[in-house]
Amino acid sequence: MSERIYACLLRLYPASFREAYGDAAMELFRERLEDERGFWLQLQLWLDVLFDLVSSVPRTHRCSRRALVHGSAQKVCGSPSFDVLEDAPLRPSAILFGGALALAGLSGLSVLIGRTDAYRPLLAETHSAVASRRLNSLLTGKPPLLGSDDDPDQARMAGVPGEPQPRSKPQLIEALFLVAPAETKLDAAERDRVVEAAANNLKEHYFDRGAAQRMAAALLSHEKNGDDNSTTDGSAFADLLTKQMREVGKDPHLMVTWSAEPFPAGPPAPPPGAIERYHEALRQNNCTFEKIEILPNNIGYLKLNSFPDTSVCESTAVAAMARLNNVDAIIFDLRDNGGGYPEMVSLLASYLFNHPVDWYDPRSDTSGPSRTQSPVPGSRFADKPVYILTSGRTISGAEQFCYNLKMLKRATLVGETTHGSAHIGNFFRLDDHFGMGIPETKPVNPYGRPDWEGTGVEPDVKVSAADALETAEKLLQNNASQEEQ
Repeated sequence: MSERIYACLLRLYPASFREAYGDAAMELFRERLEDERGFWLQLQLWLDVLFDLVSSVPRTHRCSRRALVHGSAQKVCGSPSFDVLEDAPLRPSAILFGGALALAGLSGLSVLIGRTDAYRPLLAETHSAVASRRLNSLLTGKPPLLGSDDDPDQARMAGVPGEPQPRSKPQLIEALFLVAPAETKLDAAERDRVVEAAANNLKEHYFDRGAAQRMAAALLSHEKNGDDNSTTDGSAFADLLTKQMREVGKDPHLMVTWSAEPFPAGPPAPPPGAIERYHEALRQNNCTFEKIEILPNNIGYLKLNSFPDTSVCESTAVAAMARLNNVDAIIFDLRDNGGGYPEMVSLLASYLFNHPVDWYDPRSDTSGPSRTQSPVPGSRFADKPVYILTSGRTISGAEQFCYNLKMLKRATLVGETTHGSAHIGNFFRLDDHFGMGIPETKPVNPYGRPDWEGTGVEPDVKVSAADALETAEKLLQNNASQEEQ
């Protein structure tokens, strides 16, 4: 049926055009029709056909008096094409048929655009699947698979922290905040309950008691004044409360979150052997050190997809750095790095300095800044150029590595702005579906500037993630050439 329709459409072209190119056009259409299956690909095919008709049919008739140059591309009316010859004006029937066809196509496209109720973005579906795996990992204690979109370091958490976890460990609460929302309707009673619980938790746990009082009062005032009444969706209500807190407290680490799946009342104990299985998975995957090699011009290249537990992976990290110890420059590829343990972040950074330097750790609860363990005996990296490749997938501990080295002017970041998740604070359950992240201590930032929460770390050289490695290599080569001159 599709081929018959296309054969009819070809009759809109002049006869000489059909004789010269009709068979080739039909064969090309058959190949696309066979290869491009599925509703959206078929729709794209017909849209291409309609576009070709609208753009090429008038041109072939208008330029029909040109001499035909068979088999070679020519300039026809200002655009590259094949010259065609036909001493006949555009037939009225062709104009009528073409106009009716274009009108039908536009009408069908309008109907499809209006069907927003049936459209679900693939990104949202993928996002939901990832979030479900993360939440399941937290609930069961089973670590997520390495190499997936999940954060490798989440396996250290025993479960959803209904009570605060020890602050000496990373509080990775993004798994809870990334649960894709489903439709829900909130009533006034539930909104009141969530607002009151959020206000109480702020006053009890937020590190700045004065700011906590002001934010709690603002939440209660908004609810009392009816400012929240029009918000009946759970996810939207969580965003609204987050906005109201941040407007007063100016703290991007405060947040309220909503989950379609009920939060458990407390952290379940991990299944027997879960941590051991996670450690074994790390060993089998070379602790997520995906690639270690020496590129041309003696450039070291280290692709690391997480910052794994040093209790298991310190020896792997030491061996990787030792292998690259004699390079003239080093590239850390963190484009797929999902974060991890601050101890591993600090360990790798320690190789890059010949003396201890202040190091910002957003998860630290100490009264002063952390410091690197520099110098590392035998390390030759302290005076070598350092480049870091980033993407929008670079998150958490990987962002800490990028942020500190950029602030210290020790590395050049190449690629895309990072994800923007600092993960400060503990998670508190407000009810079955609402929770909030609250920083209980204020980490000391030695740089006196906001960290990357909500904004990400900006690269020094902005390029697409796919081009980051090639760009970094070119930059290193250019710098080396300039030094030689």
